[in-house]
Amino acid sequence: MYGTPRLRSAFPVTPQSQAKGRRSQNGRVIKLQDSPPVTNTQASFVPVRNDDSTTPTIPLHVLDAPTQRFYVSAIYLAYNAWKFYEYLQLVSDQTDSLWLFLKWGFVDGVFFFGLPALRIPWLEWAYSTSMMVFFIHSVLDAILMFRIMPPWEVWGLYLLKLIWDRELAISERNVNPASILHNSSLILGKQIIHILPEGLALLNPDGLPFCLDASKPSIDLPIFLNQTTPIGIDLLRFDLDTNANETIAISAKEVQKILKHAVKEVDWKDGASARTIKFPVKRTGLYRLQRVLDESKLEVQRRLSDTLVVNCPTASIKSVPQNKCRGALSDFYIQVNATPPLKIKYSKTVNREDQGTVFMNIHPPDLVSPLAQQRTSGALIKLDEGPGIDVTWARTQQMSISLNETLGVSGGWRYSIDEVHDACGNVANFSSLQDLRPQRSGQSEPTEQIFTVHEWPRVALEGCSSQQPLKVAKGRSARLPLRLSSTVTGRPAADQHSISYLFTPQDELVLSGEHASGSQVELVMISNSRSYVEISEPGLYTLQSVSTEFCTGDVMEPSSCLLMNPPEPDMAISVENITDKCAGNSIGLSLDLDLVGTPPFKISYTEQRKGGRLDPKVETISQLRYHKEFIPSEAGHYTYEFLDISDAVYDIQSLKSKGFKYDQDVKPPGSARFWNPRPVRKACTDEVVSFDIKFSGQAPWTLEYDLVRGAKRKKHKIEDIESEVLTLTTERLSEGGEYLISLTSVTDGSGCKIPLKEEAKIEVRHQKPKASFGLLDGKRTTLTLEDKKIKLPLKLSGEPPWTIHYRRNQDSVATNMKTILKYSNDHLDVHAPGTYELVDVSDATCPGVIESSAGTFEVVWIGRPSLSIVKSSSIELQNDRYVKQAVCEADQDSFEVSMTGNPPYHGRYEIQVRPEHGAPHSNFREFSAGLGSASVGMETSQTGHYQYIFTELGDQLYDHDRHKFRALKVSQIVHSRPYASFDNNGKTYSYCREEESGDEFIPMTLKGEPPFYLEIAIRHHATTRPEIVKVPHIDKPHYNFHIPHKVLGLGTHSVTIFKVRDSRGCERQNESGGPVVHVNVAEIPTIAPLESATDYCVGDYINYALSGTPPFNVYYTFQGATHKASTSTTSFRRISDKPGDFTITAISDKASTDTCRSKTGITKVIHELPSVRLSKGKTAEIDIHEGGEADILVEFSGTPPFEYTYTRSTNAAKGKKPIVLETKHDVSNEYAKLIKASDEGTYEVISIRDKYCGFSTQEVQAKSGKKLLTL
Repeated sequence: MYGTPRLRSAFPVTPQSQAKGRRSQNGRVIKLQDSPPVTNTQASFVPVRNDDSTTPTIPLHVLDAPTQRFYVSAIYLAYNAWKFYEYLQLVSDQTDSLWLFLKWGFVDGVFFFGLPALRIPWLEWAYSTSMMVFFIHSVLDAILMFRIMPPWEVWGLYLLKLIWDRELAISERNVNPASILHNSSLILGKQIIHILPEGLALLNPDGLPFCLDASKPSIDLPIFLNQTTPIGIDLLRFDLDTNANETIAISAKEVQKILKHAVKEVDWKDGASARTIKFPVKRTGLYRLQRVLDESKLEVQRRLSDTLVVNCPTASIKSVPQNKCRGALSDFYIQVNATPPLKIKYSKTVNREDQGTVFMNIHPPDLVSPLAQQRTSGALIKLDEGPGIDVTWARTQQMSISLNETLGVSGGWRYSIDEVHDACGNVANFSSLQDLRPQRSGQSEPTEQIFTVHEWPRVALEGCSSQQPLKVAKGRSARLPLRLSSTVTGRPAADQHSISYLFTPQDELVLSGEHASGSQVELVMISNSRSYVEISEPGLYTLQSVSTEFCTGDVMEPSSCLLMNPPEPDMAISVENITDKCAGNSIGLSLDLDLVGTPPFKISYTEQRKGGRLDPKVETISQLRYHKEFIPSEAGHYTYEFLDISDAVYDIQSLKSKGFKYDQDVKPPGSARFWNPRPVRKACTDEVVSFDIKFSGQAPWTLEYDLVRGAKRKKHKIEDIESEVLTLTTERLSEGGEYLISLTSVTDGSGCKIPLKEEAKIEVRHQKPKASFGLLDGKRTTLTLEDKKIKLPLKLSGEPPWTIHYRRNQDSVATNMKTILKYSNDHLDVHAPGTYELVDVSDATCPGVIESSAGTFEVVWIGRPSLSIVKSSSIELQNDRYVKQAVCEADQDSFEVSMTGNPPYHGRYEIQVRPEHGAPHSNFREFSAGLGSASVGMETSQTGHYQYIFTELGDQLYDHDRHKFRALKVSQIVHSRPYASFDNNGKTYSYCREEESGDEFIPMTLKGEPPFYLEIAIRHHATTRPEIVKVPHIDKPHYNFHIPHKVLGLGTHSVTIFKVRDSRGCERQNESGGPVVHVNVAEIPTIAPLESATDYCVGDYINYALSGTPPFNVYYTFQGATHKASTSTTSFRRISDKPGDFTITAISDKASTDTCRSKTGITKVIHELPSVRLSKGKTAEIDIHEGGEADILVEFSGTPPFEYTYTRSTNAAKGKKPIVLETKHDVSNEYAKLIKASDEGTYEVISIRDKYCGFSTQEVQAKSGKKLLTL
């Protein structure tokens, strides 16, 4: 009923009064019993639950509990913010403070005592809680309103000291006092004594593995002995092959020999309690330490431990064939001789890429070995099991391990045995037999297996099949078109291929085209892909198989090839004459050819005219029947002879035996045609056109032709033409348009008239081409910038391209030029001024005319800008440059320049500087001017020679052109201002008051042109007005300024240079920040120690009191070195971090500085803290028998006598605190002491004290008034 509605963003659920279950840490629900109501006297912050009034004053359905708490928090923060604001505004500490304290105390009381009355969940405080909170706020109100400031600075310094605790030491370096006072290296070392049993013997204490082989026929068994010297040792050995046991007795003489040998190998001291001896064995077996007798002939305690000595593991690979096909199994064995269970590590490499290592654990199926089981002791067998002790599990066994992997990648594979681990832990390493392992005489078997994996071969035929037979001439052979390849890569293997194929002769094939039953199989060998198989007999060839030396492959399709012998080429000819119908003469020969063979055919024949040369020809025919006609164009006796024939299979076959030779007398009919005709002939107006006419037939000829233009036709006739070629020339064609010349007929010498259809076309131009200049901005003249390219417009008529000849007239000089243009509205590109005149024009075919009214064009250039120097009285022209009057450094100066052109102007000039000091340099500046003149400011900030070079100038129309602009130069010298400085600027000259006699001087240096005028200001620190001392004439650059005695008094003086001037009139005046030195006249300071002691220890503080004017400089010597220390207070304190003699030699203060040091000789002796080393400063452990003694060496450093305290504590286990058993005190007058100890425990020194100083690792009372430092 007291629950508060909980929103997603609300506070946690309001605590309830009734008992509820809560979950414990282990997850169980614990029921809480109902408790009686809580009274107001209970502890604070316990929610109040009154049975009569538990409901909040403001109902929760009106304002939920989280919102009520939010409003209360906001009110609390708001009025506290106002309280802090009034604290910041507080001025008076009396009336205002009391009033504000009472006001805010009342507000706090109303808030904290009224809050429980609202009964807001979680804020229902008890009365005691309200009272406590009100009291805390009242204290804070008093602190704020009465301005009671806590010691923040003290607290801050204390916190800083906790974080950064550093103090100045005598060596003038910051040291941590704790590192000096708590130096744990002063007491080092501890001695741990263990009481051992009477004696102990242990075989092979480290559990090392042992094995024997040909390279290691003997091993040494280690026997650990502690607190005993044996005189006899018995070893029990079990044979691994027969299970028989024997006892190996080592006599006292042999034991002594072994002990002496062990002493030579290891540097043992006399009386050492623990040692290890080694007994050599040469046989395998299981060894156990059976009995050990010491010098008292008593049996020494033995710790049960068995040691196996076995044969060293060996391994080899049973080699198998090294060549495999891809996809085959590796199928090889590893032969191992070792004691199982064992582990084999081998590696695999494929194509020289490491494939990693593989571990194999080998455990025979029926093997039961204690080496593979968990053991609680070192014993491997139990003697109490009966007489039949079985150790055959430790025998060396021979095992064959099969490795059967798929060789899926072609190339080189390599398996190698790296290591073999037997059950005892012996390892045989085969990975680097040559370098890391001695050569074993018995290890001759291979330890690696190498495979060469080959691809499967493939074979197919290419370009031949049963449907596409291979045609070969009779008696010839051809290559069987084999295509060799392989799987995966597709490239043929480099090995020799063996190919078998089935052959059936052509006449034995069955009707379906397949092989007959009696077909024979042929086998051929191919060494590489460039080899081939020759076949010549016609028939069907089918591939059967393909194989290499190691792999048998597949036969791919196509696998069959049909070889055929087609018939030889031959032909038959039918001949018929061709006769002229008009004259009845023979004009040609017609032939019909019937061919036999394989197309295409090539037929060679000759054609010869009587009296002419023999003309050989070749005719290519792609069909079996062909028609050919011979119709010569000229009369005569012709002979035709067919020589040979060839087809696609057979080479040339002669036809001369066939008699294919034909003769004929030919008289061709008359004809005429245009010689080298063109589709259209073009002509200009009033031009004649000529044509060449070629005649054939019997001369003489008569030619008739028509000249046609439009609807007009004019006939022409030419008779008695004897020449075979006639040049036909037309009349002058004065009218433009299209003309046609048509050859109508020709009559030859036989009188036969033959009609003709030959025509030629002529196109005559209607107009002549013309050329004229166009307009630019409505005129044929233009203004342009210098060197700017101008396009002069041209108007052209005619057919492109046009050839224009023109000239440029400039200054009575004419220049002829020529250009070719392509467009009717084109332009001339010109870039020079003058009057351009067109001379003549011609287009693609005809010459033209120039329009006289538009035949010229004028081009004028606009002038470029120029610059000049305006002359004045301070500038004059000397040679090729202007010289400006010299000025002093930092004086302002300028000169005027004048410009002509088209404003605004822009330019650039270079300032070259050769300073008096430093390397020459230059810089560029740009300027702009809207008018024709400008002022140029001159650079005077640095002394030297200046030269102003105007290098660039441009205006509104022109950019700068370095080839057409002449640079102007103006030079000026800037003199440096004189400078005066003190040789030791900033130095303070100190003089003792009693030494003040006569005038003092300060060395100075002056720069400039002598003589100099100088003014120096001297001001005492107690006055504001300086004294000015004038020096009118100084001839040298070095000057010693004598300080007048009347201006110096007790205290500090500032001496500054007020003004300096040289002979050039250049002056420098220093207002502030100029050269300054100080003169101090002071009293002598003093120093006195605060302690009367002269002997101190490292870590002590040494204190002195100073008198004078801070800060002070203290001069002292320490360890032969001179030091200087500064302090701003009247006390001087240092911590002693090193031993030595500390002597104060002098002191100076702010007023006296180093010139008036107070000489003194206060000496303090600092002694080193004593130190002690127990057991050479190390932690040493020693084992003794009960009743024995051990010597503990204690070494001291310091000044005798030494007093020290040491303790004996328990030998605590790691992580536990030891318990102190006893504490002893002793004195030594020497630097070393030997302590006898017979009790078990840890011995360590806790305090040390010598004649002067002491140190302790724990709080120990200091005695005899001597100092004791404690940790």
